[in-house]
Amino acid sequence: MKLFYNVEDKPPVGASILLALQHMLAAMGAIIAVPLVVGSAIGLPTDQMVILVNAALMVSGVVTIIQCKGVGPVGIRLPVVMGTSFTFVAISISIGLDAGISGIFGASLIGSLVMIIGSRFMPQIRKLFPPVVSGTVVVLIGLTILPVSVDWLAGGFVGQEEYGQLNNLMLGMLVLVVVIVLSQVGKGLISAAAIVIGMMVGYIVAMMMGIVDFTPVKDAKFFALPEVLPFGLAFTVSGIIGMSIAYLVTIMESTGDFLALSDATHTKLTGKKLSKGILCDGVGSALASVFGATPFSSFSQNVGIVSITGVASRHVVAVTGVIMLFAGMFPKLGGLVVTIPSPVLGGAGLVMFAMIISAGIGILSRINFTKRNMLIIAVGVASGMSVTVRSEILTYMPDSLQVILGSGITTGSLVALALNIMLGINRADEAESAKEKREALKEQIKECEACDKALAEEELEQARQQEGKAL
Repeated sequence: MKLFYNVEDKPPVGASILLALQHMLAAMGAIIAVPLVVGSAIGLPTDQMVILVNAALMVSGVVTIIQCKGVGPVGIRLPVVMGTSFTFVAISISIGLDAGISGIFGASLIGSLVMIIGSRFMPQIRKLFPPVVSGTVVVLIGLTILPVSVDWLAGGFVGQEEYGQLNNLMLGMLVLVVVIVLSQVGKGLISAAAIVIGMMVGYIVAMMMGIVDFTPVKDAKFFALPEVLPFGLAFTVSGIIGMSIAYLVTIMESTGDFLALSDATHTKLTGKKLSKGILCDGVGSALASVFGATPFSSFSQNVGIVSITGVASRHVVAVTGVIMLFAGMFPKLGGLVVTIPSPVLGGAGLVMFAMIISAGIGILSRINFTKRNMLIIAVGVASGMSVTVRSEILTYMPDSLQVILGSGITTGSLVALALNIMLGINRADEAESAKEKREALKEQIKECEACDKALAEEELEQARQQEGKAL
């Protein structure tokens, strides 16, 4: 897809803020949700939950800026939004119930060394991700997070009374239609800001429907500053081991996000660049532990925003980091974002997450569709989706394996990697597939030439009409 802004472009300040807002709106709910889920599960009082949320927002902002702008060897310098990761929720709750909140941050701080040290080996790991593997991983990222947007669209979680009510679906579909229309028909900034405009329209309609609750804004403090080690640190061997395994899973997931982002931004992802991104994940998670936030990773949904809007500027997403930093320092701003009804998020999320799937298909379109490659794609996607839709399949596995294989992205990636190494390449099949692609390409070239001719005739006719009006 043609980009509206390239990675190094710096849009005007006003446009940058508008475009940055849609990244923040897409990420804010998940950033806040993780500390709320963990804090509630281990029985933290309200005042300590507020500390967790504020820390998550502020550190998310700082790490997002570092990831986009880069500081020495830290930061991938691509439009990446960073935030608290759901991968660490289960292990954080387990540690918290056993060793308290301080145990979570102690284990997180030590465990972050896994990513920091592991980042040095990313050039070697990058070689294991040819297009057939990276495309499979990117498709899985979209497929595994798509159910989240469906739940948002339906208005909550399966089993809730309001889940799937028609007013929720209609509100979400309104946002979806606005985003699609503006993306397709809109010009310039209108098209680039389609998601945030769609969400604004949905929010206004939601207020008219009377379903926007402003209580979070009223209850939030006006100003707050971060605290260093607000809960202290405690260290347990089991907690450190469990957290380290979760960090290994996050390396795989972040690698997939970076691969998808490199494709969406039309940039080459070298092993060295990947190392800088994973190093920022690790350093950011260590920083989060110090200020009282759970570990970090890149956010997949924001890759979808880049894909649908064509705004690949890393400087725009750095502005998103600044906004999140202010949202943490001025909690009423974060409270306002929390008031956005989930169907509004769902309408935008549906197209964002689906665009990640499209990006993966785009990567796979470059490969030769031999029997070997189709097996890698099929079994990789099937394995990842199996544990995503039927997590109970892992019930009798050891806890460490459940942590690793519980992520559909990780499971599918590992299977695709293994098959790519084990299955030999059949040169005859590759040659036959390449021949078929050449024939298909010839047909595409003919279609492009016909489109160019029709477009030239249309422009000529418009010019004639304008001349006629002038006369």
